[in-house]
Parts: sequence; structure tokens; C-alpha cells
Amino acid sequence: ELCGSNPLQSPNALAYFEQLKISPDAWQVCAEALMLNPQPEKTFIRNKAAQVFALLFATEYLTKWPKFFFDILSVVDLNPRGVDLYLRILMAIDSELVDRDVVHTSEEARRNTLIKDTMREQCIPNLVESWYQILQNYQYTNSEVTCQCLEVVGAYVSWIDLSLIANDRFINMLLGHMSIEVLREEACDCLFEVVNKGMDPVDKMKLVESLCQVLQSAGFFSIDQEEDVDFLARFSKLVNGMGQSLIVSWSKLIKNGDIKNAQEALQAIETKVALMLQLLIHEDDDISSNIIGFCYDYLHILKQAIMLAVMKKLTYDEEYNFENEGEDEAMFVEYRKQLKLLLDRLAQVSPELLLASVRRVFSSTLQNWQTTRFMEVEVAIRLLYMLAEALPVSHGAHFSGDVSKASALQDMMRTLVTSGVSSYQHTSVTLEFFETIVRYEKFFTVEPQHIPCVLMAFLDHRGLRHSSAKVRSRTAYLFSRFVKSLNKQMNPFIEDILNRIQDLLELSPPENGHQSLLSSDDQLFIYETAGVLIVNSEYPAERKQALMRNLLTPLMEKFKILLEKLMLAQDEERQTSLADCLNHAVGFASRTSKAFSNKQTVKQCGCSEVYLDCLQTFLPALSCPLQKDILRSGVRTFLHRMIICLEEEVLPFIPSASEHMLKDCEAKDLQEFIPLINQITAKFKIQVSPFLQQMFMPLLHAIFEVLLRPAEENDQSAALEKQMLRRSYFAFLQTVTGSGMSEVIANQGGDAYDQWDCADFVIKHIVPAWFPSTFKTNLWTAGRSQTAIGGKRLQEFCQALQQPDAKVFKNYLKVFFQRAKP
Repeated sequence: ELCGSNPLQSPNALAYFEQLKISPDAWQVCAEALMLNPQPEKTFIRNKAAQVFALLFATEYLTKWPKFFFDILSVVDLNPRGVDLYLRILMAIDSELVDRDVVHTSEEARRNTLIKDTMREQCIPNLVESWYQILQNYQYTNSEVTCQCLEVVGAYVSWIDLSLIANDRFINMLLGHMSIEVLREEACDCLFEVVNKGMDPVDKMKLVESLCQVLQSAGFFSIDQEEDVDFLARFSKLVNGMGQSLIVSWSKLIKNGDIKNAQEALQAIETKVALMLQLLIHEDDDISSNIIGFCYDYLHILKQAIMLAVMKKLTYDEEYNFENEGEDEAMFVEYRKQLKLLLDRLAQVSPELLLASVRRVFSSTLQNWQTTRFMEVEVAIRLLYMLAEALPVSHGAHFSGDVSKASALQDMMRTLVTSGVSSYQHTSVTLEFFETIVRYEKFFTVEPQHIPCVLMAFLDHRGLRHSSAKVRSRTAYLFSRFVKSLNKQMNPFIEDILNRIQDLLELSPPENGHQSLLSSDDQLFIYETAGVLIVNSEYPAERKQALMRNLLTPLMEKFKILLEKLMLAQDEERQTSLADCLNHAVGFASRTSKAFSNKQTVKQCGCSEVYLDCLQTFLPALSCPLQKDILRSGVRTFLHRMIICLEEEVLPFIPSASEHMLKDCEAKDLQEFIPLINQITAKFKIQVSPFLQQMFMPLLHAIFEVLLRPAEENDQSAALEKQMLRRSYFAFLQTVTGSGMSEVIANQGGDAYDQWDCADFVIKHIVPAWFPSTFKTNLWTAGRSQTAIGGKRLQEFCQALQQPDAKVFKNYLKVFFQRAKP
């Protein structure tokens, strides 16, 4: 009006504005001009004015204009245009103070924080009251102003005291707006901001649940009946916010250990799943996309919930009997295996979540293991153990590759070995400690400084000298594995370990009366460990030889004494116990050789001589007439090992040993003896041809003497033994021919050998073994005239036998036996 259409009047206008600038009431004049002008200003003018007021507020509020809002409210009153300007100013102020998209200097950021703090103290309650009055007065008469006010409430609720909004008065009004078509979209957004505000998890859960109850009662959950897709898109966003808020509350409650309220939060989440799925499958993509956050978080919480349930159910109960495990205990062990499979499947879906969950449980438990119940400590270590299979890697390389995973596992293992939990006074915890140590043995190649303390745990009262026989037994095996897997790191500790296990290596005779810490089976692992330490050490050959002789000489000396006692023993029970002890001595010596891969290794260590001494010490036991089964079994096993370790050096001992082992044989003796001959034949081939020529017929006579022994018709055990012996017999023939020594069979006739002798041999020895029901006992006494029944075929057999190519004979043999079947 001042300028009008005549430019000559413009100097007056400029002078007026200059005077207005310095007037303390200038803001009021401008505000009234905007409110009272009969021609409403365009939206952009009102927005620009609001921005000017917001900048003025930011500059003057803390210093010159502390009553900014009160002054504005006194001017606008309840005038619709005044309220419009007021609400636009509020949005502009929020944008200036809070909007993270606006870049501020550090000084401006500090100023904005101070302004917000001051507003909370001085005027926010008044502003909230003004919003409530605006909503109440305009909800039915001016939807535009009402929607603006809802937008302001939604913007400010993120940084003001939530209790000013989240109360019955305000929430009931907002819920009422959900039923007014022109207001419900903005009401949805406002409620979304309310539920999105951070607050106490229990209070948040109660707030969300009360909102849901009202919305469900009002029919808003009936998605199929709603046609307004724009509203449904906003509603989907609200449901998404409520679902995610409940999940955040659940997570906080779990972390705080509030299981009761956490369970209620989980139930509240579950009741929203059906609604979530309805919105997810809606044909409108906007509606569907707005609920995806809840879906994702729900899947995450579902995995977490299952993991927590699995962790809880893995825990032993108080009634579990560790010393005398019965049917109930066996069922729980099987149940644990099923839970492990479930955990493995979860790991495939979300490995990072599993690792984080286990780490949290493990760390919190190990931090206070002294005051924690044994079942909780055990399951914490068990979870770490189970990670090895749940998060598989190549060759156990858990501490390389993925940095975050390797770091987490390394941290947990460091905690395990340094926490002192190996001293926990319960067998389940002790066993789980050692199991996990061995499972993650590669940790000690990364942090070898922990090896000494772990070795001591194995060797002292926590492991091999534990009060529980069950712990001692399992530790013996685990200690063997630990040493073998870390043989390169063991060198500094070898002699100390050998000295510390000396008493565990003692052979305990039956008359000793002293109860050994370890059973004979457990001692096998200790002997194997000692052998591995010696062989894999960096000592010179002379030192290795001396250490191995120190290990084996006590066994040989005890063996000689015990064998003499056995020969004189009259009582059968004493004979058995002495024979068992002798067998253990042979077994221990045999087990030490596991450290050797072949003869070259034995020679390099200078140990051939000591093992030959063992052979000479043990073989006389084969001539002992007492407890033959036990003694032969041990010596046979030792010979098997010596064939690998000493190779041809063992051959001079074989004929005498074989002769003794073929005397007074039972089916089982022959079944165990034939593999030894097969091993020798396959390994040395033509080198042992003279020996095979010599023992071939005695072996066959021993086999058929057993096969033709009469037995009860219903004696299934005897029938099975004979069946197994027949298989061993055929395996022997196959080994001989497969090793290129068919002539061993062909030459059994001596100088008088001819084709008919071969026919007799086939009829009397080979065929009856394979087809006993067809070739009866009378064939043993059959004359040559009777062989005419198969003369042509037997002639073919002999010709095939003389073929230089073993494959030809093998192929023919298959055909021959097929024809011989009835």
C-alpha cells in the first residue's frame, strides 16, 4: 500500500521500512499485517516470514528475547491465520535447531543445544498446551490448521519430554483424529513419532500396547476393509514403528536381565505378526515397503530368541548325575545333539548374530565364574566349543581370514586360558575346558605364550591327576591330541613333560595292589604322547635314542619278570591278570611307534635297535602255553607296527613267530593272523616268497582243520566264525596272487607236482573253503578217479594259475567259482 503503483511514492516506503527496522514493535507490526490482511498471502510468503522469525528467534532468544513464544502467542490468539503463522514459525524453528540435513558450525550446534535446553525449562509445557488447544478448537472446523499442528507435535516430540504428549489427554485426542478422514494420515504420522521416541522399555511397551488395543478395537487392523491406500501406507509406517519399538524394548530388557518383562514384550511382538504379514503382502508396494523394517527386525529377534532358548536348554539341571550316567542322562545328551544341529542351522542364516550372542554370554559368565553356578559356566564354554563347527573353516583356521570373527574367537580363547576357570570344582566344567582347548589348538600358534599354563593344567590336579577317573581318562586322550597338533611348539617343554608323566607310564603288575591313576587304555595315549614328543623333538639322533630307550627299557624289564611269573602261575585268575599286564606292556611299546611314519624316520632317530630289542623280548611270549589268545594278540599287533617301522629288519623274526602262532589255533586266532601274513606279502612280495612257500601248506592245514571241526547245528557263533575265516582265507589267496606270487600256490606239489596234484589241491583246499555245503568231507579222501568229474575245468584252472599276469588268474578265478556253485 505504501508503494502502490506510483514509483514516486517509493522513497516514503523505504523511509517507513528503515524506521520500522529500529522499532522494538516491528515484529508485532509484521505479524499483524500477515494476520489481518484481507487478502491472504501466498504460501511461500508465509513460509518466508516464518523463516525470518525463526532466524530472529535463533539470534535473539537467549540474549534479548526470552519471551519470544509468549509474545507470539499473545498476538496470534486463536485467529486461524495467526495460528497458521505460529505453526509455520514453530516448524521453521525446529528445522533450524534440529534438522540434521542442515549443516551447522560447531558454534551453531552448541547454541542450538543451549536453546533447546532453555526451551525445555521455560516454555515447552506452554507450547504443548497451545498445541492441545489448537487441536481441540480446530479438529472439526479447520483440517488444514489441525494437520499443521499434528505435524508440529510429531516434529517436536523427538526432543521434548514425552510425558507431555504420551498421556491420556493427548493420546485420546490423537486416536480420535484417526477416525476423521481428513486428519487420520497426519494423526498416523504423529503417533509414529510418539512411539518412535526413546523411553523406558517397559513404559514404551505399555504405550504401544495401549495404542494397539484402541486401534484394533476401532477396526484399523482390518486391512482388507480399507480402500484408502494413502492412509494404509501411513498406517503401515505406524505399525512398523510400533513393531520396531517393541523389539528395541525386548532387546533392552534381555540385556538388563528382566526376563519377565522381556517375555511380555515378545508376546506383544508376536501378536503383531499377522498384521505385519497382511501389510507385507498388500498389492500396493508403498504399503508393503513401509513394513519391511519390522519384518527384518522380527526375523532378527526370532533368531535371537531361538538362540537364547537353545543356550538355556543346553544347560544341565541340578539332578544330572555326572558320576553315574543313566538313561535320563543319555536322553539329555542326545537332546543336546539336536540343539546343536539347530544352532548350526542358525549359524548358516546369521553367523554374525551367533558369534555376538555367544561372545556376550561367554564374556559375562567368565567374568564372574567363581560365583556362577557350574551349569552356567559349563554351557558358556560349551557354546564357544560349538562355534568351531557352527562357523566352519578350512583346516581349523579360526584365527585367520575374517578379522572380526578371528578377533572375537581369539579374545574368548584368551579369556578362557587366563581366567583361571580351569580350577572350577566341577567335572563338567573341567572337561569342557580341555575339550575347548584342544578344539582351538591353533590359537596357541597365534599366542604361544599361553602354552605353559595350559600344559600345567593338563599335567596337574586339574587334568591327568584330577580326583575324577572320568576326567583323568578323557584328559589323557585330549593331552595326546594337544601335543601332536602342536608338536613344533612343544620343543622347549619336552624333557619337563617327560619327567612329569614318568609316574603315569609305570606298568602296574597285578600283585602291586596300587591303584593307578590311569587305566591301561589311558596309558596308551600317554605312551603315544611320549613317543611323539621324542620323535618330533629337535634333539640329535643320539639324544632321541637315549630318551626312547629310557621309555621302553622299563617295559622290557617288567615284561621278562612277568612272563616268568606267568609260566609258574597255577591259579587261572592270576594267569589272566598277568597275561593282561604282559599284553599291556606290548601295547604300550607298540603305541610309542605311532610317532614314526616309516623306517626312514626310525633310522633318522636312531631307534631301530631299541625296537629290535623289544621284538626279541616279546616274541618268547608266543611259546608260552598259558593264555595264548591274550599274548598272541598283543605280539601280533606289535609285529604289524614293526613291519611299518622296521620293514625288512623284522623279516628274520617272522618265520619263528608264524610257527608259534599256527599251533593250536582257533578261528579267531587265524582271522587275526592272516592279515599279518597279508601285510607282509603285500609289502615285501617276492622278497618273502621262500617264507610263503614254507608256511603256505601249514597255514591251509590249520585253516581247514578249524573249518572241518564239527559244531552244533544251531551254533550261530561257530558258524559266523567259520564264515569270517573263509573270507580271510580267500583274502589271503587274493593277496598272494595279487602280489604276483601265484607260483607259491602252484609249487605246493613239490617235485612230484603235476596237473592232477593241482586238481587235488583245488578240490581239497580251495573249493571246500568257499563252498562247504557242496563239497562234503569225503572229498578229502577222494582219489584221482573222482576228479574226472571236473577234469576239463581243473585243467583250465591249472593253466590259468601258470599265467604270468596275475589279473588273468584273478578274472578266471571269479568265473571258476561261479561255475562251482550248485
